[in-house]
Amino acid sequence: MTTERLGEILHQDGRYGLRYERRLRHAPERVWRALTESESLRHWMPADMVGERRTGADLVFPFWPAHVERFGIPAEQVALAGRMLAWEPPRLLEYSWDVDLLRFELEPDGDGTRLVFTTWLGDVDQYPAHGTAAGYHAALDQLVELLDTGAVAVPVIDVPVEDLERRYAALLGS
Repeated sequence: MTTERLGEILHQDGRYGLRYERRLRHAPERVWRALTESESLRHWMPADMVGERRTGADLVFPFWPAHVERFGIPAEQVALAGRMLAWEPPRLLEYSWDVDLLRFELEPDGDGTRLVFTTWLGDVDQYPAHGTAAGYHAALDQLVELLDTGAVAVPVIDVPVEDLERRYAALLGS
């Protein structure tokens, strides 16, 4: 499953960012739980979020074992550090994840929620922006599927992203 609309590429002070917008058919409280609870994260994010849920708290993001195995993640990178920068349920979630910044904004929209996800990429030399963009795009598609059906047909690690990578590479001019 691939949402046709690509995310927006952002440039600021020599950094790359990505911005995605999704209209979800679920209340902000339901979307919030999917963004913050381990049982939901395992279906659409490559890592869990461990730590106190409050602004300023230190976080750890251990990759799910299937991701570690599939992508050969080295032992020193199996769990990445982060910090909760904003925790305002069910409206705003922002945290650092290693060298990246992730921001989720939820706004009631009729009987659903408008989700705006923005991320600023910390190391595009190690993790090319087109691959990261495709990965987040696929992850958000998985989030939508999880919310709509209660499960995902294909684990996020098995979602084919080659076409998305090509499309984002063209958008980035790389």
